Amino acid sequence: MMLLEMAASGHGDRVAISCGGNSLTCAELYAAAGRNALRVSEGNASRVAFLDVSGPAFPIALFSAAWAGIPFAPLNYRLTGGELDRLLAAVAPCFLVTDEARASAISERPELDAISARAFFAAGQSGPQRETPWNMDSEEIAVLLFTSGTTGPPKAAVLRHKHLVSYILSTVEFGVAEASDAALVSVPPYHVAGVASILSSIYAGRRIVQLPNFSAEAWLALAQKERITHAFVVPTMLARIVERLEEAAACDLSPLRSLSYGGGKMPQSVIERAMERLPHTDFTNAYGLTETSSTLSLLSPDDHRNAFANSDPAVRRRLASVGRPIPGIEIEIRDEAGRPLAAGERGEITVRGEQVSGEYLGHDRRTGEQGWFPTRDGGFLDEDGYLFVDGRIDDIIVRGGENLSPGEIEDVLLAHAAVADCAVVGLPDEQWGEAVAAVIVLREHGDASPELLQDWVREHLRSSRTPERIEFRRELPYNETGKLLRRQVRALLRGETE
Repeated sequence: MMLLEMAASGHGDRVAISCGGNSLTCAELYAAAGRNALRVSEGNASRVAFLDVSGPAFPIALFSAAWAGIPFAPLNYRLTGGELDRLLAAVAPCFLVTDEARASAISERPELDAISARAFFAAGQSGPQRETPWNMDSEEIAVLLFTSGTTGPPKAAVLRHKHLVSYILSTVEFGVAEASDAALVSVPPYHVAGVASILSSIYAGRRIVQLPNFSAEAWLALAQKERITHAFVVPTMLARIVERLEEAAACDLSPLRSLSYGGGKMPQSVIERAMERLPHTDFTNAYGLTETSSTLSLLSPDDHRNAFANSDPAVRRRLASVGRPIPGIEIEIRDEAGRPLAAGERGEITVRGEQVSGEYLGHDRRTGEQGWFPTRDGGFLDEDGYLFVDGRIDDIIVRGGENLSPGEIEDVLLAHAAVADCAVVGLPDEQWGEAVAAVIVLREHGDASPELLQDWVREHLRSSRTPERIEFRRELPYNETGKLLRRQVRALLRGETE
């Protein structure tokens, strides 16, 4: 609420949010948050939950919860049945902002005070406001974000006000945006980037244009229509945008000064093609986690340009890195015993900083006495401090007692001219414990056999890392926030269905 109050006072007449013909200035957003905070406070809700696609009701709900002094919990609107019931039970009793069909269907459930997003938006346009000041205790819970659950049941990551405010104050300059700046937000509300993008753009004074449902065609059309200057996408989105740009006869993205990406591993070939298609755009790779209030490290626009123009393979490969830590963040690579590793050695990425939560609702905090959070991501730091992320530690393949990184093998496969995308996983093997297997997506005119790609990996890595099994598919399974679903890849290779 401090961030919104500053925005309403400093640039209150600037448009904060626009979506589908509705818009709110910063001052109007502040007023709407106060009106709906009063409505939220009238019941017995312990949370404000949001279960819908992105729209102007989303930021109103976020700030209304903060003003009312209760956590905000955006939920995955793609879930149905038992999965969704478990999340609703976890946040009950709650004030639920959702789509009209769901609001009507669950209106009889006493633990849910449901209202449609349209009605919630309308309620914020007039009427009395909550007069009680918001709680200034930075230790209070601001947001509960449920993890994607790719390796188990979703857990609610706890982000306190101090975590989110610390992140914004260390990465965004107040009121720095130009009057014509516009940010296109296409990530869903339940992604940490969805929350962070709202806070950062409002604090900077940048108009937010929301795209509720992503497609490359819709993204490009809206970017042109609204003369978008800033945007954030996940890697799978950027890959589709690049493909559409390569097909499009004419597409004017000249206003697009800054394009940030994150949320998953970016194939080096995709970012190289993007930089070729958008030479006037500054690219930034942002690496972070839900538990760290968004970004931990950045590969800056200068890093992108320097690596792209460099013929030294060691420098060029930094296009596949996630850059260096942002101010206030420390990063160490550690082995299984928790000992720090030297540059170039692979291990678990551990982080420390004021914005790092490392806490889950109903579970012990995972930060140790010295504040280090084990991310469960594997990777390494190079000699100059650039961070390379291999993937989840849980995805490590153990073959004959040797730990093999899927990310390392994937990087080699992606360097082949015929390969557009790939996933490497371990499958049970009686002799070695696990065998290396790969699923490959070829480029449109790419041509490669399993034997050719095996020889390619063998030339660049030790033979133990060569996939024993390679299959070709038209696409790989990703969730809507760009994370590769390795569990589904394994099931596919075993002939199972999920």
